Amino acid sequence: MAADRARRYWAGFDLGGTKMLAAIFDERFRRRSLVRRKTKALEGGAAVVARMCRTLDEALAEARIDKRQLRGIGIGSPGPLDLNRGVVIQAPNLGWKNVPLRRRFAVRYGCPVMLANDVDVGCYGEYRFGAARGANCVVGIFPGTGIGGACVYEGRLLRGRVNSCMEVGHLKMEQPGRLCGCGRRGCLETIASRPAIAAEAAAAVARGEAPQLAELAGTDLADIRSGVLAEAIRQGDRVVQDIVRQAAARLGLAAANLVNLFAPDVLVLGGGLVAALPKIFVDEVTRVVREEVMETFRGKTRIVAAKLGDEAGILGAAALAAAESGKAGR
Repeated sequence: MAADRARRYWAGFDLGGTKMLAAIFDERFRRRSLVRRKTKALEGGAAVVARMCRTLDEALAEARIDKRQLRGIGIGSPGPLDLNRGVVIQAPNLGWKNVPLRRRFAVRYGCPVMLANDVDVGCYGEYRFGAARGANCVVGIFPGTGIGGACVYEGRLLRGRVNSCMEVGHLKMEQPGRLCGCGRRGCLETIASRPAIAAEAAAAVARGEAPQLAELAGTDLADIRSGVLAEAIRQGDRVVQDIVRQAAARLGLAAANLVNLFAPDVLVLGGGLVAALPKIFVDEVTRVVREEVMETFRGKTRIVAAKLGDEAGILGAAALAAAESGKAGR
């Protein structure tokens, strides 16, 4: 019984992009530790899970917390998920297919484990602790390598019966449009994600229209990252700025459709592109939303950049684990 009473910490784990983050929080969600590690593409299911466990073990050691003191673990993961079973159905960049992530962590750490989409936990973190704190309805759009979306309505994440939802990046924007990684054509990701922006920017470099970007990255798409785009714009590449603004306007059109559907009081823009270029994205999305939404909804949605950065995912994951634990206890 004494050991049960001592269990008063929450772990948040965010497995997004090329990095994994693990953190320990106390009952007031004050961070006690944070460990960052890189993920290795196509490393394989078992190897990635082992790396995740080592990372969480380091976070526990840094916080001087015994794993028996954990009340729950929240994990944000990319890929299609079976939320009811806690299984990652597929995450190609990690070499994952049907990985029972919740069960593996529950067995190792002896506490409840909550699995959610990585964008969902980021949006939930902004709702609980960040740019959308206290909102009734929050829609999050996170452009990066892909374009993720999430919605928190009256304190609860919007989700399907089994899967996460809000696949904003796969809204149909063009007909027939460019081929998307999902196998369909004309998705938002093909015209407004970072790879789409990088491809247009590389073409501008090849035409001699972006001399600063040519110096910073050349035409190699892998080198045209969000921070590099921001630096090229800062150094005076007007064409690069125009390309980014056009992508942000396309994102704004998708956002306007979401405002018409959900009437959110806050729309949060996050992810690497927004972090590097917050003013362009907030300004363009705000402009297009104002022009395109129904009159009833005009001026009713506050559009803001996420403010928690990497902390949003781990905070959101830990807070969701706590919320799920509270529901289970009722």
